[in-house]
Amino acid sequence: MPLAKVWGRPLSFEIGNLYRQDLPPPEKPWSGIPEFSFVGGNNDEANVPVAGLTEAAARVLQREGRRLAIYNLGGSPLGHEDLRNFVSDKLGIRAATTVEPDQVLITSGSLQALDLVNDLLLSPGDNVIVEEATYGGMLSRLHRLGVVVHGVRLDSDGVCPEHLREVLDRCVSEGRPAKYLYTIPTVQNPTGSCMPLERRLKILEVMDEYETAIFEDDCYADLLWGCARPPTLWELDQTDTRVIYCGSFSKSIAPALRVGYLIADSSILQQILALKVDAGSGALEQMIVAEYAASHFNDHAEQLTSVLHRKAEVMAEAVETHFGNSVEFTMPKGGIFMWLVFAEDIDTAEFSAAATRNGIEFNAGAGWSANSEWGANKMRLCFGNPTEDVIREGVRRLSEIMNLP
Repeated sequence: MPLAKVWGRPLSFEIGNLYRQDLPPPEKPWSGIPEFSFVGGNNDEANVPVAGLTEAAARVLQREGRRLAIYNLGGSPLGHEDLRNFVSDKLGIRAATTVEPDQVLITSGSLQALDLVNDLLLSPGDNVIVEEATYGGMLSRLHRLGVVVHGVRLDSDGVCPEHLREVLDRCVSEGRPAKYLYTIPTVQNPTGSCMPLERRLKILEVMDEYETAIFEDDCYADLLWGCARPPTLWELDQTDTRVIYCGSFSKSIAPALRVGYLIADSSILQQILALKVDAGSGALEQMIVAEYAASHFNDHAEQLTSVLHRKAEVMAEAVETHFGNSVEFTMPKGGIFMWLVFAEDIDTAEFSAAATRNGIEFNAGAGWSANSEWGANKMRLCFGNPTEDVIREGVRRLSEIMNLP
């Protein structure tokens, strides 16, 4: 008999009725990358080191491929030893930062690193301090966790120490000291600034008065061109456990290689490992990145940084040409993005729909700001992936859509 009925009743089932009640809205069906895409951490396609990665993959698979038969290649759950050794060496050479391999945990991109640290430290209702303009992916995570987000002011050198003290005191007075300060001191996302050594020391001096951790996100630091790279907060901190550091190869080699890392005291990483229940991040990616980076990373990063610097100049020229006095911006000191500030009565989100219809995508500033009202008149434009011609034409078309005086 047909299964139209069971025990005389219509057969119907809707799994959506079983979804938990606090889910975010579902994603829209993917419609492809628009012609003028100025969003996301995508990078320059011509500078993905395809030949080098291919050679590295062949070498390491021939030498060690059979170890893929065992979780974590039969080694530490912290990640592939060769890659952890490279991270340790790289930070010593490029950032004057001393790290032992057992203080490195390899993650599936930096996003997993964010999730692990949040899982370690945060509960609903906790206070967290972020820069007033900050990574939208972190903001969405914090809101989903039900924590209270406090923005701290930025100037051209990064976090303002005195305002940081005010925010820390406010959290203490509420009976909930902030769990951590999330900061992107080198190539700040989205402003592109770089915090100088003197400011880093001042921030640490302020933090020494409070029981609050520092979560240092350094994912774009290998793409710095506007100044010498300062030592990390991790290196400068005297407590040994206040700072948890996050880095990534997704920005410096290829975004689709989901390889990031956390750096913390080994006792902290052992606790985080109890929360990392994925049986280990992808071993093949770790093997290939370690093999390639050992011989080629510095040359590759220098070449990619040069290309991105040129693209930043092209975008700046296009913005100045087509937006004129209707926008303000500061040239980024590295990375793949530019932060535009319009008149206070402008809400950049209002132009999103028209831009999408014309094949243009950008980040409205509200989603990249601790206070969405403060960020409404701002915009993040990414230049890493588009060609120079696409940047010029996309900015021109965006200016026509916005049609600002």
